Amino acid sequence: MIRRLQDADIAGKRVLVRVDFNVPMAKGQVTDDTRLKSALPTIAHLRRAGARVILAAHFGRPRGQRQMELSLAPVATPLSELIGHPVKFVSDCVGQDAEEAAERLGEGDVLLLENTRFHAGEEKNDPEFAAGLAKLADLYVNDAFSAAHRAHASTEGVARVLPAYAGLALQREIDHVTAALENPTRPLLAVVGGSKVSTKIDLLKNLVAKVDRLFVGGAMANTFLAAKGYAMGASLYEPDLLDTAREIMEAADKAGSAVLLPIDGVVTTEFKAHAARRVAEVDAIKPDEMMLDCGPETVDRLADAIETARTLVWNGPLGAFETPPFDTATVEAARYAAQRCTDHGLVAVAGGGDTVAALNQAGVAEDFTFVSTAGGAFLEWLEGKALPGIEALKD
Repeated sequence: MIRRLQDADIAGKRVLVRVDFNVPMAKGQVTDDTRLKSALPTIAHLRRAGARVILAAHFGRPRGQRQMELSLAPVATPLSELIGHPVKFVSDCVGQDAEEAAERLGEGDVLLLENTRFHAGEEKNDPEFAAGLAKLADLYVNDAFSAAHRAHASTEGVARVLPAYAGLALQREIDHVTAALENPTRPLLAVVGGSKVSTKIDLLKNLVAKVDRLFVGGAMANTFLAAKGYAMGASLYEPDLLDTAREIMEAADKAGSAVLLPIDGVVTTEFKAHAARRVAEVDAIKPDEMMLDCGPETVDRLADAIETARTLVWNGPLGAFETPPFDTATVEAARYAAQRCTDHGLVAVAGGGDTVAALNQAGVAEDFTFVSTAGGAFLEWLEGKALPGIEALKD
């Protein structure tokens, strides 16, 4: 069990909160404040209790060098507006200036530290750097699930020095993913898409042992189809992973789960938007054709699986969704899943960068039960891996 913020004695305390403020920015202006908003419930909880709030985050990849174009200073103003209270900024995250700024905070005040990755000790999880962060506060709260898969000083090291708790956003991520995978209402369906099996081997092996049905889409489905003996023409697939695909399907059989693959696809001879195309059964793809999306019969088959499911876990698009009209299967399936959520109580949890983009493109992200923006951390959690930032919060 993780230690939760609600169980901490925070009144009057200085609380170091690891947040995810790695936000889109252009010309020194935040262009999307979604990640700022995700931190608001924890910040509000702390301020109501009279805590002194100190926010730590990374931005970009400065690799231990002070690069002012990667400063977090531009975040202070929009965050102040969201909170309705001035956010102070200090131009370092450890050392005398940071310590004095933290010391001057009054109850309910908020301080934003400079980019933790300006110090090489952050990504090295250097104990001395972690101790420097710990000097600023009385206790630590991790509210950045997206960084929890990294054993960095601000995500793992400092949690070994100060009393450490999970923030409200982090709790929400953990609770939803745990409920979907560890204690789901069955039948449990997983939809996994994307371009390469090689990037999701651990994910697929973990899921086939847990789910009732696993639908594989995107270009990675081509590898599974090739492993079953289908000629995939000019389609993208990984010849060196055919045995791996067979092993995953055999593991599914042993676990009593079913692997669902496309039975038809949208094929073309050139990869470009609105290319000439046709629908073909998977056993009728010509040598010069590539499959770039699932076909209508496959979408109907997936809709049937979604209809009978009580819980859905989704990671990855079903085709080349960035290139219309090869986004059709992803959009149609996502909209059907969203309808099942709103009308029939389907519990649908989705995550991963391309997944979020695809659901937004379909206009249904708000209708899913939970959509994680955590990217790599969400994927590693689905793979069944221990996340250092989470492990450090356990009793």
